[in-house]
Amino acid sequence: MKSKAAKRRYRDILYEVKDQVAWVTINRERVLNAFREQTLDEMIDALKSTREDPSIVCAVVTGRGSKSFCAGGDFYAMKRLNFTNAYMWNDRMLGLAMTIRGLPIPVIAMVNGWCMGGGHELALWCDVVIAAENAVFGQSGATVGACPTVGATQYLPRIIGERLAREMIFCARRFTAKEAVAIGLINKCVPQKDLLKETLKWCETMKGHSALTIRMTKRSLNFESDNLYSSWQHGMELLAHVWGSEEAKEGMDAFLAGRKPDFQRFRMRGKRELAKYVDGFERDLNAPPSMRRKRA
Repeated sequence: MKSKAAKRRYRDILYEVKDQVAWVTINRERVLNAFREQTLDEMIDALKSTREDPSIVCAVVTGRGSKSFCAGGDFYAMKRLNFTNAYMWNDRMLGLAMTIRGLPIPVIAMVNGWCMGGGHELALWCDVVIAAENAVFGQSGATVGACPTVGATQYLPRIIGERLAREMIFCARRFTAKEAVAIGLINKCVPQKDLLKETLKWCETMKGHSALTIRMTKRSLNFESDNLYSSWQHGMELLAHVWGSEEAKEGMDAFLAGRKPDFQRFRMRGKRELAKYVDGFERDLNAPPSMRRKRA
């Protein structure tokens, strides 16, 4: 019996089950495989369908082409977000993360090229990561006015340590695939020509292992970090306040225009507003007019 996903034609992804491996490929190469709402919906649908076929050993998530695994969220989609509609995006992100974590089979991220922002969080949700030498990993949220609270702030400190995690997020530090292996961010780095071959090798290895054991041990491995769910929900609410903000719009507009964002003006405006507040405090403006002291 073929799964519903195998029968359905997707627009933003490619999906197939071959030799007991489910392949989910983001099919938006023109935008470096950046995802939008439809992409997230389709990935959730395809990955959930693997439960309909117990013969599937593992799933592989990748991006079409050799330039990018996933560049994160599509700015044309994210620019439409604000506090009112934020949950429409945030729930999808959390839904995909929980789908990957909840599958009874391992999920492998096969990474080519850019693996940035939300795309890097996608790789973090997966159980193992195999990358080509041209892969670059990073959290670019600070440069475009977005918060990486859908996994990066929870997972990175556990995987690479607090110091490197904060540097990666605050300074938008990037790591090559070789560097990523050295710090424990990913499992393996191979020449680009060997990426598919190496991924298939890992899939073949899992075929020879107990499906029941893998299912139980994945659940056990996730036990401690499952307690982070409340942190993810908290992160989603924080992110909801960022979407549609002036700083988020400036960051994304600047990126699309190919210029440097001007975040400094928001700091200086904040400085002026605080000075105005302090001045009002000193002038007794925080009391009813009738109770204010008279100035000499």
